[in-house]
Amino acid sequence: MTTTHPDTTVDEGASAPVSATLRFFAAARTAVGRDEQRVDVPAGERPTIGRLLTEVRPVEGVSAADFRDVLLRCSFLVDGLTTRDREQLVPDGTVIDVMPPFAGG
Repeated sequence: MTTTHPDTTVDEGASAPVSATLRFFAAARTAVGRDEQRVDVPAGERPTIGRLLTEVRPVEGVSAADFRDVLLRCSFLVDGLTTRDREQLVPDGTVIDVMPPFAGG
């Protein structure tokens, strides 16, 4: 069952910058080379999950192509609620868990 995070707390016309913390699990952690990363979306841009993901860069020595491949299979927990919608708006201070499919369920 997928539950989406209500985006009623995000003003689509807002021009303030947004910061979020992305936490990487399992294959996503391996593919990016870190446990988490704080990411900023500049003022005037839509703070979506997809936009935040464009700011993630794997650590040196880790393949960006591998990270992109893993991201295609990931779902996200946004403040504890599951989504696959990369167009979902996120408010400032949100924690997003990047979760690839897990074997066995």
